[in-house]
Amino acid sequence: MHQIWAVIISAMSRWHQGKSFIEHSVSIEHDALHVIVGLLAWLGFALISRRPLSSIWPFLWLCALILWNEAVDLWVELWPDLGMQLGEGFKDIVLTIAMPGLLMVLIGLRPALFTAERRRRR
Repeated sequence: MHQIWAVIISAMSRWHQGKSFIEHSVSIEHDALHVIVGLLAWLGFALISRRPLSSIWPFLWLCALILWNEAVDLWVELWPDLGMQLGEGFKDIVLTIAMPGLLMVLIGLRPALFTAERRRRR
């Protein structure tokens, strides 16, 4: 059991270090990076799972990823005020899933908005 816990801690540390590297190597603001990564991850999960963007599965995988990310942040980072840290984490979750969630719903409700062929109204 101790070895499993050590592997989990190591994975969390590596995840946080990799994320920190990306955040500091690009000149994109932290909040905008969450929006961009959310869209790219959602598209990637759809491609990997071979599901349409209207499917809930790529979105659920995105939610799992962002929850993992925020759990790592809570575990690794120690803020002086827990309320501020939880608020920042909640904001990160919302920013990451907002656009994919909106697009998934729109694609499901109005697929014609996302096709090249539209019917012309007379």
